[in-house]
Amino acid sequence: MKKSIGWIGTGVMGRWMAHHVLPLASQLYVHNRSPHKTLELVEEGAIALASPAEVGAKASLIFTIVGHPADVEEVYFGPNGLFRTIKAGTILVDMSTTKPSLALKIAQEAKARDCYSLDAPVSGGDVGARLGKLSIMVGGEESTYNQILPYFAKMGKSTLQGPNGSGQHTKMCNQIVIAGTMIGVTEALLYSERALLDQKRLIETISQGAAGCWTLDNLAPRVLQNDFDPGFMVDHFVKDMQIALEECRRMGITLPGLTLVEQLYRTLQEAGEGSLGTQGLLLALRRINSN
Repeated sequence: MKKSIGWIGTGVMGRWMAHHVLPLASQLYVHNRSPHKTLELVEEGAIALASPAEVGAKASLIFTIVGHPADVEEVYFGPNGLFRTIKAGTILVDMSTTKPSLALKIAQEAKARDCYSLDAPVSGGDVGARLGKLSIMVGGEESTYNQILPYFAKMGKSTLQGPNGSGQHTKMCNQIVIAGTMIGVTEALLYSERALLDQKRLIETISQGAAGCWTLDNLAPRVLQNDFDPGFMVDHFVKDMQIALEECRRMGITLPGLTLVEQLYRTLQEAGEGSLGTQGLLLALRRINSN
């Protein structure tokens, strides 16, 4: 039997993820704090609601994907949040990238209300969301995960990493790798600019060897077209790196590479470029080397 599904957060990625699960819903209820971002889903048959609490009252399975930990707090615990209205047995799936401690807080509150929760952050950007090829990193109970597998399968490939919070810890590892990869790719592009190489040929060549990676295949070609539109915004990436660095301090470890990349990205924010895509790191490097 199809479930009534709620979807909160219909931005660059959430809009496509909701689109993919729509056929599995008896009814899809959507909410975004910018209502115009729900219009395309409404045209496909979804019903737009005015608050997370309204979604909680209607749906038995609720997905959330919003920007910052404070947004997640508001969606779940705020005056018009989900925990105001959800019924026993509701399954909550937070696909935002947020703090592991917040994933545990949601899980504890859900259990107290005889509900279930998964933290399930994703990687793959706007392209992965549109094509249904995201990598989904899940924390929670296996029995709950197994119930949600058909929905995850519509959005990409999922793996259960461990108990609640493990999905968010895995996403932090993912972002640490991306930070290192992004600085490598953008430094190579800057070097190739100065060396007057054919950059298209360069990307085609080195992507076939040990340097091959998702960033080189998907974001480097955008840079060559001077396309810095976001598949994933600088502001959101800085938020993720800051969460990872906070976790590092808690665990008593130092990651110099991550620290450097976070500082470089913050210079983009300071220049008013936080809404660019993460490939915008090249702009920061160009400024450093402008003399």
